[in-house]
Amino acid sequence: MATVQLLNLTKKFKDVYAVRDVNLEIHDKEFMALLGPSGCGKTTTLNMIAGLETPSSGQILIDGRSVTHVPAAKRDIAMVFQTYALYPHMSVYRNMSFALRICKLPKEQIDKQLREAAQILGISALLERYPRQLSGGQRQRVAVGRAIVRDPKVFPLDEPLSNLDAVLRVQMRTELKLIFNRLGATVAYVTHDQAEAMTMSDRVAVFFNGKVQQVDTPLAIYHAPANQFVAGFVGSPPMNFISATVSAEGRLCLAAGELERLPDADLRPYSGQTVTVGIRPEDLQIHAAGEDDKAGIYGQVQVVEQLGATTLAYLRLGDGLIAAQLSASNPVAVGQRYAVTFPAARLHIFKGSDGEAIRTPGKP
Repeated sequence: MATVQLLNLTKKFKDVYAVRDVNLEIHDKEFMALLGPSGCGKTTTLNMIAGLETPSSGQILIDGRSVTHVPAAKRDIAMVFQTYALYPHMSVYRNMSFALRICKLPKEQIDKQLREAAQILGISALLERYPRQLSGGQRQRVAVGRAIVRDPKVFPLDEPLSNLDAVLRVQMRTELKLIFNRLGATVAYVTHDQAEAMTMSDRVAVFFNGKVQQVDTPLAIYHAPANQFVAGFVGSPPMNFISATVSAEGRLCLAAGELERLPDADLRPYSGQTVTVGIRPEDLQIHAAGEDDKAGIYGQVQVVEQLGATTLAYLRLGDGLIAAQLSASNPVAVGQRYAVTFPAARLHIFKGSDGEAIRTPGKP
């Protein structure tokens, strides 16, 4: 396979920056997810890797060779599109063999490569069918198979599972990961679904406003987000954010009460400043408030969501809502008042000015 390097990559559409100064390296045989909301620049970045868009500035290197201005057909990549892009008038066999026939490879070689790919994907019995005769999952396998038969250096995938239903998406993301592991492939995978990025990738590049916010392993990004955007985007349900003021002694003062001092973070340099406290719903602790309770911070349950194994309780705390993820065996009632505990070891602190992380549990 190959390495992919993006050096100060920028793309402008008239006066609008779609991608700005992106520096990123995808290692050989690595599955890299490009994650972010719609309009953040991830698909434009993928299109530049694939040769479908020309950068305004910067370079794209594959195995150390600049392909910045090399046509897509000569980059030795095979893209898998969101819409599958299958030819409706061709059988599965002809769809998968199309690129090889264009290259005028011997028929015996085409047949051998195609049937090997079909076996890997479990679609050998579908080769004589047409796209209209296939399910969504089968069409996706054919689209991946058409890329595999070319034996490219790099596989760019643009949200390939977004047209599938929820159950099939979970099944297909496991299958795709197994397939690309077996191939030892270098993959650039665009998605807005953080569950896909977390479960499928070796590393994740989080995009926002055309820039890369953080590149790291899924767990590192989850436990030690670089800024408030990453913290809020990665994780389901999302992280709770609460505004706080830092006292002269370095304590966190919320409108609803004061939090204990963080033993591993000196916040005195931020004395008098407003910061944002973040805590994930699974780390928030609540218990029914009693008359002699001295927790000091209370919330009233507004909404309860039963999710099977877990329950989400949304509590009114000051002017906002916070979510607590609890065991389904823990009964929670709307309207009930609870004492809320913020475990110091699980708190994230972000600057109020630019959202940069001051302190995370994974990076004290």
